[in-house]
Amino acid sequence: MVPHLVTALNGPINELEQRILESMPAIERWFRLEWMEHTPPFYSSVDIRNAGFKLAPVDTNLFPGGWNNLTPEMLPLAVQSAMAAIEKICPEARNLLVIPENHTRNTFYLSNIDQLRRIFHMAGLNVRIGSISPDIKEPTEVQLPGGGSVLLEPVVRSKRRLGLKDFDPCTILLNNDLSAGAPGILEDLHEQYLLPPLHAGWSVRRKSRHFKSYEEVSKRFGKLLGIDPWLINPMFNQCGEVNFAEGTGMECLTSNVDALLTKVRKKYKEYGINEKPFVVVKADNGTYGMGIMTVRDVKDLDQLNRKTRNKMSVIKDGQEVHDVIIQEGVLTNERVNDAVAEPVVYMMDRYVVGGFYRVHAERGVDENLNAPGASFAPLAFAESTRLPQPGERPGASAPNRFYMYGVIGRLAMLAASYELEATDPDAEVYE
Repeated sequence: MVPHLVTALNGPINELEQRILESMPAIERWFRLEWMEHTPPFYSSVDIRNAGFKLAPVDTNLFPGGWNNLTPEMLPLAVQSAMAAIEKICPEARNLLVIPENHTRNTFYLSNIDQLRRIFHMAGLNVRIGSISPDIKEPTEVQLPGGGSVLLEPVVRSKRRLGLKDFDPCTILLNNDLSAGAPGILEDLHEQYLLPPLHAGWSVRRKSRHFKSYEEVSKRFGKLLGIDPWLINPMFNQCGEVNFAEGTGMECLTSNVDALLTKVRKKYKEYGINEKPFVVVKADNGTYGMGIMTVRDVKDLDQLNRKTRNKMSVIKDGQEVHDVIIQEGVLTNERVNDAVAEPVVYMMDRYVVGGFYRVHAERGVDENLNAPGASFAPLAFAESTRLPQPGERPGASAPNRFYMYGVIGRLAMLAASYELEATDPDAEVYE
């Protein structure tokens, strides 16, 4: 089932789909050459918005949760990719330790951990779950919503290694985005592989840095395809030292929002788009859909109410927001059962392994869908392992649509690999 798109899906996206399908050999070769030079993140997920006239990533997560939303049909692909990823890093790996987020009462999140355990178990590893939460002092079994359970065990740190009682892993997989900073227990592990590395956590990562890298990638890809990179790239500005709680630093925010809205208006005029431009202001670090607001008019910023200011002032783990990214808003013109939807693409190593639609019945086409009340429609991607079908009329074929999403997802993943190289504290510097 390809979700019905409200736009009749003609216009630029169909032209882009046509261009991408015609250029498939060149695109795959381009990616292949890039991966010879750069290391893909171990795993990632990318939120994509399809406006009908523009298709762009709006967020890239390097510690993706939600693996439990992938359909069983997608598992073989995930297992193969997991094998390829592990083989590259530690071919003799036997034991894998997965470190989850500390919110151990969220059973839907733990279902995601259980799915990761299943994937790596099928890839040929002994997998155990080690919690760094101070609440987990002894092995704790948590029942999962769909049946089954997950066993959380307290981690044990020796001088140079991390493991569990009677379990010594050669590889440690983080599914914890380190929003509150890297805990000391994870530092100085020189004998084990830590995936992703600590500098992929939100204590170091910045969305503005990621989208700067993505801008570079989209320009090069645009040149390869002969298209305007704007069709796949959300423009952005960045602003530091904003304090929503105290209402300071708002001039910086206002001028950046105004400048970006002006740029978007100009682009809309150039393409004859009759939509109202908007921008999304979000914390420059952090996930979970926290610290995000949609601004349709710069005047809206003068009347921010206390509730909005409070919502914007702190994110996950109580981290205060001072740096924000102002991103060009990309409408989503996709629907599942009349509710607004956006595709989320999941990747492991350099491969697209699947995805789903994030659906939110109570949100508008210009709002953040990663919010309480969201549901997931994995069916849409169930067929996505079928290869693209050249010759189909653009906009008519589900596999072609998903191939296109996979290309955009991989461009964002490539940008993440540039970004991690630039922030690597152990990078070799060649003068």
